[in-house]
Amino acid sequence: MKLHELRDNPGATKKRMRVGRGPGSGKGKMGGRGIKGQKSRSGVAINGYEGGQMPLYQRLPKRGFNKPNRKAFAVVNLGLIQKFVDAKKLDASAAITEDALIESGLVRRKLDGIRVLAKGEVTAKLNIEVTGASKAAVEAVEKAGGSLTVKTAPAAE
Repeated sequence: MKLHELRDNPGATKKRMRVGRGPGSGKGKMGGRGIKGQKSRSGVAINGYEGGQMPLYQRLPKRGFNKPNRKAFAVVNLGLIQKFVDAKKLDASAAITEDALIESGLVRRKLDGIRVLAKGEVTAKLNIEVTGASKAAVEAVEKAGGSLTVKTAPAAE
């Protein structure tokens, strides 16, 4: 077999139907669109309509729920706090509050509070006061000799 002898399997490819190319083609004049009406015009796609059959998007079950009043926290990892302390952008001797985190540029905005997660290592003795923290983060800070206090937001009236 040579390169010029390569051929596709018989019946594997089929020439496309050229619509609207004369009466002898079998799809001439109106090109299989019928007479008049919305669907005979160009630029019409009635998406999601399955000829009266219940459409797929309605047949599938609805799942999940998004809580409309959920709280969005700004997330900070312990490793980043340590990095900022090492770079002298955060003062380890003073209490690290949410305002201090924003001033240092570690967090852009508070949202509904700042939550600390345990990714990364902590070596400095830190005193952190935030709205939320994971259990692992609290353990990691206490293991390094510091304290992580979670303050509760005042109840909204």
